[in-house]
Amino acid sequence: MALVTKSEIDILQAALEKLQQGFSHLPDFTPAVDRDRLRSVLMEVAGRMQQNYPYHHPRYAGQMMKPPHAAARLAYALSLWINPNNHARDGGIASSHMESECVAAIGEIFGLGKPLGHLCGGGTMANLEALWVAGQLHPGKTVLASAQAHYTHARISDVLALPFEAIPVTPNGCMDMTALESRLREGDVAAVVVTMGTTGLGAIDPLPAVLHLRQQYGFRVHVDAAYGGYFTLADALAPELQPAFASMGEADSIVIDPHKHGLQPYGCGCVLFRDPAVGALYKHDSPYTYFSSAELHLGEISLECSRPGAAAVALWATQQLLPMQRGGEFASGLNRSLLAARELWRRVQASHRLKALMQPQLDIVVFGVRAGSARDASMLARKLFAETAKRELHLALIELPAELVRQYWPELVMNRDTVTCVRSCLMKPEHLDWIDDIWSVLESAALALDE
Repeated sequence: MALVTKSEIDILQAALEKLQQGFSHLPDFTPAVDRDRLRSVLMEVAGRMQQNYPYHHPRYAGQMMKPPHAAARLAYALSLWINPNNHARDGGIASSHMESECVAAIGEIFGLGKPLGHLCGGGTMANLEALWVAGQLHPGKTVLASAQAHYTHARISDVLALPFEAIPVTPNGCMDMTALESRLREGDVAAVVVTMGTTGLGAIDPLPAVLHLRQQYGFRVHVDAAYGGYFTLADALAPELQPAFASMGEADSIVIDPHKHGLQPYGCGCVLFRDPAVGALYKHDSPYTYFSSAELHLGEISLECSRPGAAAVALWATQQLLPMQRGGEFASGLNRSLLAARELWRRVQASHRLKALMQPQLDIVVFGVRAGSARDASMLARKLFAETAKRELHLALIELPAELVRQYWPELVMNRDTVTCVRSCLMKPEHLDWIDDIWSVLESAALALDE
């Protein structure tokens, strides 16, 4: 699998020539560049970058690293010759319009007509804005999220001086509704974070049940769909998950990360608000920024100031090439990731050396290495991680609470509070074609543990 192809470079060259034509009426101006030194430095950069794992290749199946689509890479690079800033329209005229179109299209995925929203640096900043709004509307009240939710919610709450509490999870890693309602009865809750695809397990919180509780207890529902949001377009979703995805548009706010399953470069997150009226909370005045247009500036509905217009350009290009529609090419890629995860889990389940844990809800597979105790299983998982890496198959590790693992592995002696397990994110559509290869390497590495 080629990292770079000549055809892509040719397309970029042609696009740059067209871009340059739009400014040909200006007096000639060429910045001074020492090309020999530039070449030398770039060759050094290329050498240093070889030290990375092969994130672009199907043999990389570890962390949440999905390569950007060619359209995103090329459009991002193309925009850098302009380097637009999407804080104010005069800093990024075309890219600001592109961003608005992108955000509207993402809103349509969830059935939102005209949501208030924008792109931002990633899920962390997007979640911060959603919880900031919750705190502004319910000052001093508590934020709740599941114990398997991303750690950023606790950290963000601390930054915002909002109390935070974690709600226990069920054996499949989803928020426990009995525990949630028990906490809600105490009152004083600003928002409940519903995770649509936890970072560790890919678990889906029961959103319809949370929305039902909102009617009684009056809190904001924030959906952190940074990882799993795009799967609402996938036909291969398990039937029991479909109601949760179908009801996402009823949440007060949604976060999704195009730089995960949206095929974008880092960093590209997106925050959406169902009620555009919350934009009033962002209101501020600038004596020098907003002067070129009477239209609403993206900077007026964002906590961030300068933001790369390149992210909007790349996302816009990708959405033009691969419309976000059920049954389309983009959705087909998501389906293939789901099927790849189920097939890998099925093979692990039949293995005499590996131990299958919870069935994957999305495209993340978590499993252990059979042993008598949690300590030994953890040691063997770390060894397996190293053995697969030697064979150019790159996986990841996760520390799971012993009580969670016990539900699937009751015979394991729990002499540790956590159990180290192996985790694989099968984010690339090509992973389905590479399952035989991945499994062959995994089996070989597992056998090596006995040597």
